Amino acid sequence: MTEYNQPIGGNDLARFSGPNTFMRLPQASSLEGLNVAILGVPMDIGTSWRSGTRFGPKQIRSESAMIRPYNMANGAAPFEHLQIADIGDLAINTFSLADSLKIIKDSYDGILAQGVTPVAMGGDHSITLPILRAMAAKHGPVALVHVDAHADVNDEMFGEKETHGTVFRRAYEEGLIVPDKTFQIGIRGSGYAASDFTEAQGWGFRQYPAWELWQLNLTEIGSLIRKKVSDHPVYITYDIDSLDPAYAPGTGTPEIGGLTTPQALQLIHALAGMNLVGCDLVEVSPPYDPSGNTALTAANLLFEMLCILPGVTPR
Repeated sequence: MTEYNQPIGGNDLARFSGPNTFMRLPQASSLEGLNVAILGVPMDIGTSWRSGTRFGPKQIRSESAMIRPYNMANGAAPFEHLQIADIGDLAINTFSLADSLKIIKDSYDGILAQGVTPVAMGGDHSITLPILRAMAAKHGPVALVHVDAHADVNDEMFGEKETHGTVFRRAYEEGLIVPDKTFQIGIRGSGYAASDFTEAQGWGFRQYPAWELWQLNLTEIGSLIRKKVSDHPVYITYDIDSLDPAYAPGTGTPEIGGLTTPQALQLIHALAGMNLVGCDLVEVSPPYDPSGNTALTAANLLFEMLCILPGVTPR
């Protein structure tokens, strides 16, 4: 019988002590034997407004010490089915965005070559472009569930083609994602023109603006996405600013009128059963939320995504 890694329990060692790994899991220096690798990408040089997401992985790990290994809502216990460990942070180049994106791509190529599913803590949203490049190299164009306040389909920002606001235009242009299996959920806010959103609709992206979701249960939308994706490889990228800043103020580009935390949970629960090949949680900026609540929410959403990975069977 396989002996799986387990988080350190709060009754075995006080939650304010122990290793600063995700959920106080073992830290692995090798991918050997792992099903899932949790990693940090401490970077904010791709952001355009408030910096600070370089501190995201550290605080998400710290707040994750509160989470217990059994999901009461859906009966999932990922650490009973998968070998999961925290492999630390990628050694990005804090002075070069271009080099950092290359480092991320090369690192992901290595992780995927070992058959390990990567789960990333950002970092700003620019980290997702090299991740998708690696995913497409491994799996072909992937389906995408993109939860965010912003569509991130700008052509350029200050003349730069690779930033946190251009990710999904580049992914579309490079054929990394399947357009009619790309879902953008929670987008909202002010813009420069209607085309800020509608252009991507013309590519085939399916969009669910936040104002159409107010007061709605997202279980039905999650189920619809699951049916449309079918068994195609799918990647989830979750920007914490998809949530209303009342729930997650610690982010670089907050927009009012966002999703609630119950809606976030409803959506993730409804996506269970997909061929999920990886996921990330990005844009947590601790300097803008000294309480730690944004990072606590992010840590819980990451745990929820672990709970829907292939191989996790609810009790």
